[in-house]
Amino acid sequence: MIAREIKPDILSLSVIDWDRRLFDQLVPLPEGTTYNSYLVKGSEKTALIDTVYPPNTAEYLELLKKSGIQKLDYIVANHGEQDHSGSIPAVLAMFPEAKVVTNARCKGLIAESLLVPDDKFIEVADGDKLSLGNKSLRFFLTPWVHWPDTMVTYLAEDKILFTCDFFGSHLASSDLYAQDEARVHDAAKRYYAEIMMPFRMHIQKHLKKLAPLKIDMIAPGHGPVYARPAFILDLYKDWSSDNLRKEVVIPYVSMYDSTTQMVSYLIDRLMEKGLTVSPHNMVGVDPGHFAKSLVDASTVVFASPAVLAGPHPDIVSAAYLMNALRPKAKMVSVVGSFGWGGNIVSTRIVELLSGLKKQLHFLDPVLIKGLPKEEDFRALDRLVEEIYQANLQLDVAAPAKSL
Repeated sequence: MIAREIKPDILSLSVIDWDRRLFDQLVPLPEGTTYNSYLVKGSEKTALIDTVYPPNTAEYLELLKKSGIQKLDYIVANHGEQDHSGSIPAVLAMFPEAKVVTNARCKGLIAESLLVPDDKFIEVADGDKLSLGNKSLRFFLTPWVHWPDTMVTYLAEDKILFTCDFFGSHLASSDLYAQDEARVHDAAKRYYAEIMMPFRMHIQKHLKKLAPLKIDMIAPGHGPVYARPAFILDLYKDWSSDNLRKEVVIPYVSMYDSTTQMVSYLIDRLMEKGLTVSPHNMVGVDPGHFAKSLVDASTVVFASPAVLAGPHPDIVSAAYLMNALRPKAKMVSVVGSFGWGGNIVSTRIVELLSGLKKQLHFLDPVLIKGLPKEEDFRALDRLVEEIYQANLQLDVAAPAKSL
């Protein structure tokens, strides 16, 4: 854990969790993560913006002691999830005069999950301000980014936006700022795909809401600080927009080579048409890579053998994940092989994507018996042409460029 100044009287208090590899027993963390808290010292009052993950509370309290503050007035809770709020009870025990500043929904979550009493809260509404003397905090509610309780905090005099999970990245790094933008881009896109993508319509709305603010720095709850805010703002505008890439994502599993042969042929023909192809062998794969590929893709082709009258379980998981993450893809198809009962493979995958049926166009599947034969390759040719023509008709915009 380390304390670093990002502007005069403003400290970043970060736990760098180099070794954590799974978040919420669900999200893989190939590069670890950070839990960021921020200390803002005004001329009259001092505020702590969020706290850290409970297993790191002891070292976090030591860092607060070393920061030199004698009195803490406010603990701002932007979000009730415990990787940001979990140390609040311990901080209140250390500074009993402090009050937890948050919105009504977040107050309810913290009260229920951390047993913080009602008299310890100051409840704020959208647009409310809190004076620290020569500095002031303003609060903007951003529900469903990514929980119903989320908000962001704007430090007006220093033009810093504290965003908690919004604009975050699971990335353990010694860099305070997002200096290696290529690396941060990859981590932030993965984070967006796994956590934020289901709420992209809310994100569009909240980006517009925050647009009038003059922002010199974005300080998220995970990952490095953005000293060049346009970098992450432009990416989020693009990812959450309706912009699509002419890209075909192919999650696949093969048991006896026949589906592999179909996938290999499909990849080659799609590339010949000038389409970007992103294949993912789903056996033992990190689902984050697959999720990230869904952010911009126009088309997804599931490729699976028949297993007990249905798709392979790893393809079932891929379809379930896509349905949950709600990407902006427009087209889906299914290819695969079977010994018996092949049609059920496509039927089950379509059922698993029921939450996306209003936006998806389901292209005719190519399901074959045994190894692919000449007529099967011709059927794949027809599917490739259909995908190609459909992509030609899409309004595919170029990705946004950061300033």
